[in-house]
Amino acid sequence: MGFGFRVGVPGLSVRVSTRGVRTSIGPRMARVNVGGGRTTLSSGMGPLYASTALGGGRRRSTTSRAPRSGSGPRSAVPSGAQLERARRQAERARQEAERDAAIAHLQELRLQMTSVHLPSFSPARPPVVPEPPQLGLPWALAEARTFHLAGLGVFARAERAEAKRRAEQDAPVYLAAEQARLHGIYAALTTEAHRWWQALVANDEATVCETVNYAFSDNPAAGCAVGVDGSVMSVVMRQPDIDSLPDQTPGVTSSGRPTLKTLTKRDRVLWWLTAMGSNVIATLKEGFAVASGITAIDLAVITRMPDTQRLGFVAYGRWTRQAIEAGSWRQPEDALRFLDIGQDVACAVATTASGNLSSTIKPLDTSRLPGLQSLLDHAQDDATSVDATLAGLDGDLLANVPATHDVPTADPYRIHTFAEWRAQAPSPAQLPATGEPVLAAPAMLTPGQNLTLPDEAWEGLNITFSFDGADADLTLFLTDAHGRVTSDEDFVFYNQPSAAEGAARLLGKQNDGTHTIERAAVHLAALPERVQRMTIAINMDVDTGLTCDSLTRAGLSLRCTAAAWAFHPPADPAIRAMVVAELYRHRSTEGLPVWKLRAVGQGWADGLDGLARAHGVDVV
Repeated sequence: MGFGFRVGVPGLSVRVSTRGVRTSIGPRMARVNVGGGRTTLSSGMGPLYASTALGGGRRRSTTSRAPRSGSGPRSAVPSGAQLERARRQAERARQEAERDAAIAHLQELRLQMTSVHLPSFSPARPPVVPEPPQLGLPWALAEARTFHLAGLGVFARAERAEAKRRAEQDAPVYLAAEQARLHGIYAALTTEAHRWWQALVANDEATVCETVNYAFSDNPAAGCAVGVDGSVMSVVMRQPDIDSLPDQTPGVTSSGRPTLKTLTKRDRVLWWLTAMGSNVIATLKEGFAVASGITAIDLAVITRMPDTQRLGFVAYGRWTRQAIEAGSWRQPEDALRFLDIGQDVACAVATTASGNLSSTIKPLDTSRLPGLQSLLDHAQDDATSVDATLAGLDGDLLANVPATHDVPTADPYRIHTFAEWRAQAPSPAQLPATGEPVLAAPAMLTPGQNLTLPDEAWEGLNITFSFDGADADLTLFLTDAHGRVTSDEDFVFYNQPSAAEGAARLLGKQNDGTHTIERAAVHLAALPERVQRMTIAINMDVDTGLTCDSLTRAGLSLRCTAAAWAFHPPADPAIRAMVVAELYRHRSTEGLPVWKLRAVGQGWADGLDGLARAHGVDVV
């Protein structure tokens, strides 16, 4: 045990111990220690200090951390061997984590590729068109007031009162026009949706292929419907190449530890074949769900051969709706049953004599498969080779990608502002610079809607029937108050185009681009008093046997110098003749004679004969 003390000289201290007397001279930054033991030089700053021996003999320099006051013994610095052992352990843990992640990724990838057929596909349903928004007079009045009061100061009381009066006059007309327009759009959308659904269930080739291809566009194996024959649809599917599969697969070592092993050629073919079967079953299930009128699907699969890198057919067959819907699809392995439940199924992967799958993939010989050869012949031009045809099919399949929904579609029920309505339907008193009257935009009518014709309609009413898709005729009936003609001369049709001394007459048909247009002219003021009603009807060509749903973009418009109206007749598949609208005499609230217009849209299944008999025409 020793003790020390300081003397009166700054930087000088003396320590006495069993080893002798030792004196330290100088500041802490450079202090010389002499006395018992070797003479040393020490230097310190903060918690660290260094010491080195002076003079002869072996020199030693040490660096250590000064212990904090009250702390225990200093911790030992790890050796190099310990650091190397810790590094090897960290590296081994990293490799095991990477291995486990790779195993999990491969397991998930295989499950995804072989489970495409497991989900169910909801069958297609008739589309339902949403109804237009409901509008009310308070809304129309607010819109009209905002328009008429724009730019008027608070103290312009007379002008503001006049503006409010005009708004109250315009609001009901504006409301009626918007309601008629929206209901017209609703009727047109409903008609189009009905026509589309009827075409789909009737296996119209263009409609079925377009609808099915849209459904196939997000599939992992690109598919494309290429034709419809009766109730059988032909589909081509692009199976991903076998070379796209990974080279490794999960396994275990002899000690039972998880590991990654090289994927054998036979296991690689089994994985690829199961994935192809899963894609085939999914394509068939979705095709039958979307096209409800299809009872069987001829499906051909193309891919790139691993040995030649050329495109070729690797599977072909026919699968019926009954076989697919009756199947139990619960496990990934169920996908291989596509080879057993189809008709005349051919596959590029054969089974060996021992019952194992072959490790090679050979393209199908199209000359031995009539159905496949027919499909190839329809897709092949005379001047192109088989490779060029397959390359074209491959490009078409890969181009069938999901449609983007980033671009917002226009709202069909967008409400026109009051200013837009005024611009589209100006007052009949407004005249352009030429002095000719401005033609008003037609107001859309809905079935059953009535309106009073303006006085200008008495002097001349032009009727236009436009249509496409099939042939049809415009017909007029001049009847009494009970809806029956007084004589056959009041029946206006293609063999008798004029009646009432020319007051009602057909003007003939003409082509207008993709449409056919038939016009008629009516002079209401010149009609005799015995004519209380006029029926405006259409009828399909009796020689075709078609119904009204064969017409596309059909529309009837009536126009006078003051206003115009339009009506889209419904596409009813059960009728061949239809009353589109009626004109009839009426008395106003003041007792004055007026003519009114009613939209109808009802018809007869037996065509023109039934329509004529219902209006009192003697049909021979």
